[in-house]
Amino acid sequence: MKLKNIEELIDNEGEITIGRIGPVRCGASASDEANCLAMLARRPGESFEALLIRLDSAIEDAIEHDIFADEINP
Repeated sequence: MKLKNIEELIDNEGEITIGRIGPVRCGASASDEANCLAMLARRPGESFEALLIRLDSAIEDAIEHDIFADEINP
């Protein structure tokens, strides 16, 4: 599994968080120095690997297309 966007984000002083996020029992978030790029809720039956793949894709959408995913906040 190659997660190039997660790796690049971390290499450039960004961060990811995996675990409880507010009311969501398991989620993943990614941010750089200025923006929250993505906040994803783990879907029922979704594997941990699938969550990381979605996070990697969401980071790319945020950086390349200014599309910021937020599945945590209504």
